[in-house]
Amino acid sequence: MLRAFDEKGGIGVYTRNITDELLDLDRHNLYVLLYANEANLGRYADRPNVTELHLPGSNRLLWDQVAVPRALSRARADVLFHPKFTVPLATSVPSVMVLHGADWLVPDQARYYDRMNVWYMRRALPLYCRKAAAIISVAKLTTADLHRAISLPIEKTHTIYFAPARRFRRIEDNKELSRVRRLYNLPRDFIFTLSKPRGDRRKNLGGVLEAYRRHHGRTRHKLVIGGDNCVQFRDAYGIPLEGWGRDVLFPGWIDPVDMPALYSLADLYLYPSNLEAFPIPITEAMACGTPIVTSEANGLREIAGDAAIRVDPADPVAICNAMGRVLTDAGLRRELIALGIERSRRYSWDRCAKQTLSVLTAVAERKASSKIAHEQVRR
Repeated sequence: MLRAFDEKGGIGVYTRNITDELLDLDRHNLYVLLYANEANLGRYADRPNVTELHLPGSNRLLWDQVAVPRALSRARADVLFHPKFTVPLATSVPSVMVLHGADWLVPDQARYYDRMNVWYMRRALPLYCRKAAAIISVAKLTTADLHRAISLPIEKTHTIYFAPARRFRRIEDNKELSRVRRLYNLPRDFIFTLSKPRGDRRKNLGGVLEAYRRHHGRTRHKLVIGGDNCVQFRDAYGIPLEGWGRDVLFPGWIDPVDMPALYSLADLYLYPSNLEAFPIPITEAMACGTPIVTSEANGLREIAGDAAIRVDPADPVAICNAMGRVLTDAGLRRELIALGIERSRRYSWDRCAKQTLSVLTAVAERKASSKIAHEQVRR
């Protein structure tokens, strides 16, 4: 199920990468790729074990619950894989879904979502979890949250970390660095962060801005906030056009191809988010050798470990002080760079794809064994 294939956030990154990696790893099984966007047809036309189908649908619910089951029946599929967190309820084909957080089920985390979203997910997600033959969780914290909220067999859930795309590494090529600096009009010295208009509270953008306001003038660093339509934050947060606000820059959407160079140019990746399950930008920054200030909260602590300075996301003074330490202490910077590169090796697409394929294969084999047993009983 690839309706998340075109999403710009972390789930889209995961969906595209896990599809690529599974198809590179597995030349034995046959894959039927179900797209919601017709423009994706032909992406894997060179793969002899791949069939690509476009399934039209007027909305996500109908696509998931009507169009996909029909396609599964025609394809005679053995197992369904959805890199997001829904599965069709009216199908006999066993399914595996990926859970990128159980936020809606945890009161302290649910407050970052609108009430209708929480209301729906608290009713629908338990149905999907019970219907799925297996669940892949992207972090140990998510697995624990899920089992606290929903009574499920422990063996049904598998924690599998994913990883930054393979292109994420330290960029030393001055020509490439200069190209990206010109393309996004980046200053010489800057702090980098990512946000999005519908997730700014969860990303703690208010805390980032207040911390930068306090830090401004202590070093020459400007604040670069990447993300589509993030320029609207200037009005939403009352960022002034003069003083510290003049040094807050919005380059807009950044092409994923350019991200390794941008991380490499930045002197600090600032990501004190309030809520993350698997914070993919943290792994990207670590792989690129960018020092990180992040949050003590949830998945950020789990993924960053000791390879970042971790602070209370609710304390802008602590965020400010951590920024200052990283930007002015050369020894600390070198230590964080080395620790980040080393820790980034924990997050491997080779490992993720192999573990994911193992789950899919096990589910398909259980279905085959059950079918054989059923036929023997009938005889």
